[in-house]
Parts: sequence; structure tokens; C-alpha cells
Amino acid sequence: MSYPQNAYAKVASTGSSQRELEAAALMKAAVRLKAVQDQWDTDHSDLDAALAYNRKLWTILATSATEAESPLPADLQRNISLIAIFIFNRSLDLIVEPKREDLDVLIEINRNIAAGLQVIPKAAA
Repeated sequence: MSYPQNAYAKVASTGSSQRELEAAALMKAAVRLKAVQDQWDTDHSDLDAALAYNRKLWTILATSATEAESPLPADLQRNISLIAIFIFNRSLDLIVEPKREDLDVLIEINRNIAAGLQVIPKAAA
């Protein structure tokens, strides 16, 4: 089982909701990317590992969102897929030509989506 899946399994066993689990995983990825960014001038050797974690997470999110059994509306499935493609492309750009400032968008996407997942939908409230 991969590292992101281990995180999912661990949180799932505590009784957290799927939304809470996804938000926590996105925040963890954002924190890892931000740590690399904050240490950029002295050591950014963890860049590849942080990007790999983020890509694995987004692979899981996109795959889950687009499965035939997914309860998500088609437009949301498409949007998640498009965000994942953007994440993958930006990650590749960073691998080829690492730039500290190019991490900003990955960090912000993860933070913003995590924040949205932490809001309880009115229908569920």
C-alpha cells in the first residue's frame, strides 16, 4: 500500500468522514510542499518526494472522483480531473526546471480545496 493510501487507511479507521480524510491528506501535501519552499535557499532536496506525494494523492483523488460508482456530478468529476492534470503538468515543470515560486500554486490549490472540504454542505447539516 502506498504512503497516501496508508494515510487514508489510518484516518478511515478513526471514523473520520471521507471529506475530512481528503482535507487532511491535501493539507499534509500542502505542508510538505511549503516546507520545501521555506527551505529552498538552503536545501530543496525533498522537492521530488513532496511532488511525488502530491501526485499520488491527486491520482487517488482523480481516480476516485471519476469511477463509475462515483456519486459526484459529471461537472465536478471533470473539474477534479482538470485540476489533477494541471497538478501533474506543474509537477513535471518543477522536476525539469525547479523554481521556488512555482510551488505557490500547488500549495494554494491543496489548501483551498482542503478548506472547501472542511465546510459541511447544507444538505448534510
